[in-house]
Amino acid sequence: MLAAFLGGIGLAFWLIFIFALEWFYPVIFELSPSGATPGKRAFGLKVVMDTGLPVTPAASVARNLLRVADFLPFLYGFAIVSMLLRRDCKRLGDVAAATLVVHEPRAAKRFALEAVAPIPPAMLLAPEDQAAVIALASRVPMLTEERLDELAALAAPVSGDTGREGPEVTRRVLGVAQFMLGRRP
Repeated sequence: MLAAFLGGIGLAFWLIFIFALEWFYPVIFELSPSGATPGKRAFGLKVVMDTGLPVTPAASVARNLLRVADFLPFLYGFAIVSMLLRRDCKRLGDVAAATLVVHEPRAAKRFALEAVAPIPPAMLLAPEDQAAVIALASRVPMLTEERLDELAALAAPVSGDTGREGPEVTRRVLGVAQFMLGRRP
């Protein structure tokens, strides 16, 4: 509405704003620590380099400039053809920029390590076993629930739960880690 009051100059500013939003919106978000626009983040996706490293500014600009080519001839026709013909399912912008759109699994949030009650280990542990249990506890925020349960099942003997798995075993293994970190009941 403000642009309408300013006449031609307002229209010019409005067009520049729309241009900048169209071309730089995805670039700015892809260069953020999350590596994703809000839409990608909502679906658990992010953009990375082919090597798995965070996307570089040059790669982000290149992949987003080629969105125009992907859109041709109509409604992302070239992008769909490119994704169907390539084994890695990349669109043209991702091929040119050497980037990938990857799924980022959501981290397990059911265990707040501070909320887990410390329990003493069921057996005497070698220093490397102690280090492994503490390393597992430090990775809790980065692991999916399934992977956390799987790794805790491998460490289950430290809590006396040999051969068992599940959330309760995971809680007890993390309790042993709490105990080894010096937190006592």
